[in-house]
Amino acid sequence: MGIKLQEYNPADLLKSKKDINYYLNDAYNDDDPATFIIALGDVVKMKGIEYIAKETGINQKILYKVLSGESKPQWDIVQRVMKSLNLHIQVVA
Repeated sequence: MGIKLQEYNPADLLKSKKDINYYLNDAYNDDDPATFIIALGDVVKMKGIEYIAKETGINQKILYKVLSGESKPQWDIVQRVMKSLNLHIQVVA
């Protein structure tokens, strides 16, 4: 008898805007910048990559590549994705 593992998808746990805020803030505070991009990708997938592509005018294939964490996206792409999700970064001293 072996242990049966199920695939873990963090986006399955994002039920509210508050959940999304905590998730993205934790990812943003990680030492690896790719962590935030991957977390943002999880939120995009939850909302629908096709919807975000349409809202931002960014090709779906480019969005998949950028939000995989394997490349370093340009700030304008991250900003456009965040705006389409109605998310904002606030700097606090």
